[in-house]
Amino acid sequence: MALSDSPAAVRVTELCKIAPADSSTESSLPLTFFDIFWLKFHPVERLFFYQLTSDSDSDSNSFSSVILPRLKQSLSLTLLHFIPFAGNLIWPSHSDNPFLLYSPGDGVSLTVAESDADFHTLAGDSIREIPDSHNYVPELNVTETEAATMSFQITLFPKKGYCIGISSHHGIFDGKSIIMFIKAWAYICKNDNGSSALPPELTPVIDRTLIQDHQGLESLYLNSWMSFASLPGMNTNPKSLKLFTMPRPMADTNFVRGTFRLSGEHIKKLRQKTLSQLEDTNQANLKHFSTFVLSYAYVSSIIIKAKGLESNKKMILAFTADVRDRLDPPIPANYFGNCVCSNIVQTKAEFLIKEDGLSFVAKELTMLIKGLENNKGGLDETRKTFEAFMKMDPATTEAIGIAGSPRFGVYGIDFGWEKPIKVELGKEILKHGYMTLYM
Repeated sequence: MALSDSPAAVRVTELCKIAPADSSTESSLPLTFFDIFWLKFHPVERLFFYQLTSDSDSDSNSFSSVILPRLKQSLSLTLLHFIPFAGNLIWPSHSDNPFLLYSPGDGVSLTVAESDADFHTLAGDSIREIPDSHNYVPELNVTETEAATMSFQITLFPKKGYCIGISSHHGIFDGKSIIMFIKAWAYICKNDNGSSALPPELTPVIDRTLIQDHQGLESLYLNSWMSFASLPGMNTNPKSLKLFTMPRPMADTNFVRGTFRLSGEHIKKLRQKTLSQLEDTNQANLKHFSTFVLSYAYVSSIIIKAKGLESNKKMILAFTADVRDRLDPPIPANYFGNCVCSNIVQTKAEFLIKEDGLSFVAKELTMLIKGLENNKGGLDETRKTFEAFMKMDPATTEAIGIAGSPRFGVYGIDFGWEKPIKVELGKEILKHGYMTLYM
């Protein structure tokens, strides 16, 4: 039985392009091997829900005359700091590598819409069908020859609130970078003084020479993507920018989303239970499990049980780690672009559904994380992850991933009216079996 009726109607009231406030110079930017790893992955999508609290803000005319114009103007000013990212990703036939190109007149897509859906249900914690949120996530325009870097949608729920939806190309942004862009936009919008000045921590560093490819990963990833295009059922153009879509055995209507809150007391009990399952609780490297590890291990184990997977089902548990401070030499924290290593635990469902499944996953994740400290910024593990992904058969393998991080501070992003009451993932990443961790 469906959890809800069909998604409420969303009326598009405006389609526009937001260009940098003042830029008449062409600009280009190469991709690094960190970017190319994600070249054809699904977009990074986020939904930010903001409640309208004052009587004046709740009026639709006030939203259209005050809030929306400020959001547009500040987005234009923000793009001045991110000029190449206001352009498009291209891969010309004469070029060995794809790259970003901004030409005067380029800009990012913005959709303005209005919805009569129940705002508080969408921004709440209750279980609901994934399609209920589809209409608030903007499409990211990607063709064989050109891909947008990011797109935005602002949807008003009259007298209730509004939602800012973001889709960003994963081959260009990691989670930290796109959240940094949103924070920069919010900072300029909130200050509302016509200035594009940003504090140092929000000023992007885009120098690609900071990333040194000593292992030849750029060629490995590019060649793999180009070879991948020749597989049966895939695009035969090796330089196509079309994104890869993992086949799913069920329609979107069979998927639901929900929010589950783990308190400090919950984490304490999970830690006690995990330690009690260890054969040797005196192992020095396992005496403390992080909140991240405990949350991931717990949710993974109950997902497997809920799905009723066969015990011999292959499992991949995946997560990424920011390596800006792990590289040798380290690069600035405000480096803008992909700079994460991917890590996976490969196992079988039987080890997760056993009585000590929680401690098994927690141990595997903890050892993997500890290994990052001596693993050249996690590059060796990332290579293994990429190769595993290229060989993965979705018919025989179940993958569970993590998106987002408590360190992003998304619930502090204030455009000048209110902080968000809810931040969620978009539709694409949920279809691929991801969960998100936010605080």
